[in-house]
Amino acid sequence: MSTCLLAYLFPCILAYIPMEILDITLLSLQVSALATIISLLIGLPFGTWLALGNFRGRSFILSIVNTGMALPPVVVGLVVAITLWRSGPLGDLRLIYTPWAIIIAQTIISAPVVTGLTAAALAALDPRLTQQLLGLGASRPQMIWMLWREARLPLLAALMAGFGSVISEVGASMMVGGNIRGQTRVLTTAIVLETSKGEFNMALALSALLLTITYLINLALTLIQQKGKNKSQ
Repeated sequence: MSTCLLAYLFPCILAYIPMEILDITLLSLQVSALATIISLLIGLPFGTWLALGNFRGRSFILSIVNTGMALPPVVVGLVVAITLWRSGPLGDLRLIYTPWAIIIAQTIISAPVVTGLTAAALAALDPRLTQQLLGLGASRPQMIWMLWREARLPLLAALMAGFGSVISEVGASMMVGGNIRGQTRVLTTAIVLETSKGEFNMALALSALLLTITYLINLALTLIQQKGKNKSQ
């Protein structure tokens, strides 16, 4: 009954939302989702390597990653903007003030979060588990897969943290995207724009929309996490 009600109400709700707001919301989700996926593709193997490796300089690299987890978005935006600017090293790619520039900046923000939390999750596992898996004849890829499965709940938390760090980010998106209407305007930059214009009602409405979307996505991931927790018990 509730599913049918939501299926009925959702199109009705969308009908009352201006098309421009829908476009901004869709772009926000696309940019943040892609940045999170790229961060996961980078952070999961890199964090695994840091957690399982035993090499000189490991602590130094971990300290760099942990520092990256607290990178100020405006600093990231400045570096990416200088790099992608027309006179910058990658200026010929003409990515500045495009959604791809926002994705690059958000990936730089999110990747250290996913990497650091992945390394912490795998390092917290019983070290004897690795020896047992290898002793049972598991190959290294099989061992890593089993470790990922064992740490799937904190790894899912790393995914949520990575997504949360970019969906709510505004400084870097403003600097590298330019907040161009119909091209690079996302929810957070739209909120800043409406606030600067004194349109506080619109800013509050966009803020409520952003919070609702973030809550629903994290609710879905949390339900998946709790479902996995119940299965493991």
